[in-house]
Amino acid sequence: MDLFAGTGAVSLEFVSRGAKAVTSVEINNSCTEFIKDTARQFGVDNIHVVRADVYDLLKRAYKKFDIIFADPPYSSEGLATLPDLVFEKDLLTEDGIFVLEHPRDYSFEEHPRFWQHRNYGKVNFTFFANKLDE
Repeated sequence: MDLFAGTGAVSLEFVSRGAKAVTSVEINNSCTEFIKDTARQFGVDNIHVVRADVYDLLKRAYKKFDIIFADPPYSSEGLATLPDLVFEKDLLTEDGIFVLEHPRDYSFEEHPRFWQHRNYGKVNFTFFANKLDE
């Protein structure tokens, strides 16, 4: 699942690396149409595009995913709540991973499902998992 999918670049990357199916969630209609058009141009038929507000969708979601990637706008007021929304709804498979891209002024190291943090310049990724390394 690709949350805040934007242009769909991450969704297409998932497909190119062998994902059987990808759900791309984006609220902007122009972006969702772009993702659909791009997938069609590349002959990709395993991207399911959902036009929705990510926060509302997560509150009613029920399907489990192996990987959930979120790249919210850094100014998004709900950014800090995303890990809790994913885990409260039990949206990851047993071995699933949630990857959250965020600005450096956020720290999720105290979250009970925190796995690891990686920093690449100004870009930060925090990884969360159901199964944590012991």
